Amino acid sequence: MNVPLLDLKAQYATLKDKMMPAIEEVMEAQWFIGGPNVTALEEAVAEYSGCSKGIGVSSGTDALLASLMVLDIGQGDEVITTPFTFFATVGSIWRTGARPVFVDIEPDTYNIDPAKIEAAVTENTKAIIPVHLYGQMCDMDPIMAIAEKHNLYVIEDAAQSIGSTYKGRKAGSIGTTGCFSFFPSKNLGCNGDGGMVVTNDVELGDKIAMFRNHGMQPKYFHKFIGGNFRLDALQAAALLVKLPHLEGWSAGRRANAARYNELLADCDEVTTPVIREENVTIFNQYVIRVPNRDACKQFILDAGIGCDVYYPLCLHQQECFAPLGYNDGDFPVSEQAATEVIALPIYSELTDEQIQYVAGKVKEFIAG
Repeated sequence: MNVPLLDLKAQYATLKDKMMPAIEEVMEAQWFIGGPNVTALEEAVAEYSGCSKGIGVSSGTDALLASLMVLDIGQGDEVITTPFTFFATVGSIWRTGARPVFVDIEPDTYNIDPAKIEAAVTENTKAIIPVHLYGQMCDMDPIMAIAEKHNLYVIEDAAQSIGSTYKGRKAGSIGTTGCFSFFPSKNLGCNGDGGMVVTNDVELGDKIAMFRNHGMQPKYFHKFIGGNFRLDALQAAALLVKLPHLEGWSAGRRANAARYNELLADCDEVTTPVIREENVTIFNQYVIRVPNRDACKQFILDAGIGCDVYYPLCLHQQECFAPLGYNDGDFPVSEQAATEVIALPIYSELTDEQIQYVAGKVKEFIAG
């Protein structure tokens, strides 16, 4: 049996009748930058996320970068974040000239450990970037308490968690800004690159809207040195078709995760995802921990099952961040996770037969 890690064709088949007319409408209008589709998407995502303002941008990476730039974070500043995340989180900090400062993760959720953050705060710290990894939100109350105590900004990296909740509050709505990615593999993915910043600070949101367009307002008059971070109308049109289905897709992923948990419950050597009681996750990834992970990965790949490792090398160990001066062993929880985690197919269109096959192959590997 063939079970891809993600089957975008299966999703597209259910949307084609609405997707193509939406794209054709943009083509007929020839309005590709900004316009009614982008505005409608911004309003819809902001409302969905419990925020006052949404600003469409060119990618999740640029959502982070624009947030940092608008908050005037740069040379001499420090930003606290996790070493166990996608490169964009830390790459965006580096690009502003600020210094990334790493804090280790919780061993069960893989999110930044709030209990370790305050010890990393210095007089140069200006912000914290918690990453809601795999679709589950971080423990935000203690993070926000630390931020308030030390007068820090909080930029939520919610690239993997649109629609997730923490104590009833949506991802992106708690910090200074929230940053979403619409990369095609996300629960809400466009037909290329796209992203959005959400915030409850309308004045700050207006400033981000200027920054994404070279700091320009009005045309050819530049208040700030921004960038070209605009979301195009074709991507916005596609996302407007998909957004009404997001809740259903995320519920489908949760149901599939529950089925995996059930099938793997008798396999003591497999650690299934831990979801905190106060959280609702969207399972952007379904990540298990197994012994001899690399051999397990090859075994299930050979069985026709798509899988991947998020992430095989922590960011403090990456060659490009060597100037930060970190060493192997500095963040042992993250480093151990990097050797043991593996993501299995979780998209909502999976059949029960496919889920049983995947779980069965994992158990077959464990049994030897």
